[in-house]
Amino acid sequence: MNIKFGIRREDINKWEKRVPLIPSHARELADRYPIEFRVQPSKIRVFSDDDYRLAGIPVEEGLSPCPIVLALKEIPIELIEKGKTYVFFSHTAKGQSQNMPMLKKMMDMGCTVIDYEKMVDEKGRRVLYFGNYAGHAGMIDTLWTLGRRLGVEGIANPFTGLEPTHRYKSLVEAKEAVGHLGAKLVKDGLPPQLDPLIIGFFGYGHVSQGAQEILDLLPVESVRPADIPGLFKGGAGSRRIIYKAVFHEEDMVRPIEAGRAFDLQDYYTHPEGYRAVTEEFVPYLTALVNGIYWTPKFPKYISKAFLKKLYAGAQPRLRVIGDITCDINGSIECTVQPTDSENPVYVYDPIEDKAVTGFAGRGPAVLAVYNLPAELPLESSTYFSGKFKEHVPALAAARFDKPFAECGLTDVLRRAVIVYRGQLAPDYVYLGEFVG
Repeated sequence: MNIKFGIRREDINKWEKRVPLIPSHARELADRYPIEFRVQPSKIRVFSDDDYRLAGIPVEEGLSPCPIVLALKEIPIELIEKGKTYVFFSHTAKGQSQNMPMLKKMMDMGCTVIDYEKMVDEKGRRVLYFGNYAGHAGMIDTLWTLGRRLGVEGIANPFTGLEPTHRYKSLVEAKEAVGHLGAKLVKDGLPPQLDPLIIGFFGYGHVSQGAQEILDLLPVESVRPADIPGLFKGGAGSRRIIYKAVFHEEDMVRPIEAGRAFDLQDYYTHPEGYRAVTEEFVPYLTALVNGIYWTPKFPKYISKAFLKKLYAGAQPRLRVIGDITCDINGSIECTVQPTDSENPVYVYDPIEDKAVTGFAGRGPAVLAVYNLPAELPLESSTYFSGKFKEHVPALAAARFDKPFAECGLTDVLRRAVIVYRGQLAPDYVYLGEFVG
């Protein structure tokens, strides 16, 4: 008997064009395993209805016959069906308040929730992610934002030649545009008032690596965070170079106890014993790209109180914060709201504690697009699908009618089960205080 999988259309916004399984991979799985697919029609999906039909995948509105539903983003509450297994980015594991009603409804309906983000190997490393593509799009958009912000200030600059990522037909085209920008930088240099131009990166994982891959298409020189102040001494900087500083944990925090040495494992285990020191470096940066994983147990790296002091006088060097991780009121406290590709940037005014859409105003321009990989839908969907297809046969073979301990899911999938048949899975019982 074939297991029926439904692939729902994404309807969170008009920019979400990605898919969890591309047509060729769905066809491959259906040919090799006792699996059938049904996909909902969509007018915006990067792979059209006809692409799926040509692969022999039925395109139908109703997914009721499918016990397992694949998606990417949150499921509207009114569309949740009783007893189904939903596999998607639920954005619930941190107790995100905006998604607790959805999780509660799924529990009430006896559903099972499997979250891609929590699919990790035995060492806790994620096996499915869009992070590298979030980094690609986030860096392009950050450079574009920098150009627009400087333009508002009346500073002619080479970054104005860039477009936001979603306006390019492909990642290849976007990279070519960044390459042209690099040639212009080498030829004409940067405006004197931007010398030295330093871009800081919080984090060094997939998101940061993707962003750095884009920045490295430009004339870039890497510096250690500790060496940043030296670039302002004796004309050490260069107008034809962008300086890149990647911050690791040891650059970002110090033990609260005087004289105590930094220890990475101790920081992860006892973050309350550490204080952030990143604000010491921020005044030297022209732009900051945030790509670090963060939860509330860790210190905030940029506070509203710090920004209020920084912007109390003349315009500081910091123009742009590209918050790719987009944790609202999280590690970057001025990320007060998410944005989308239509209105991707706001200026956070730290004096009045408010956000104003656009590039003008007092405070940093904050890029906080909620779903950056959607700006590269073809490449990111193909990459993700290629990884995810390896786990679909195990999903099909699982016995969701059995108790959780006997359902037969692989360890990777089992770790990602947030709710099982209406009950919080053992690793996620802490969400009970958030669900209510």
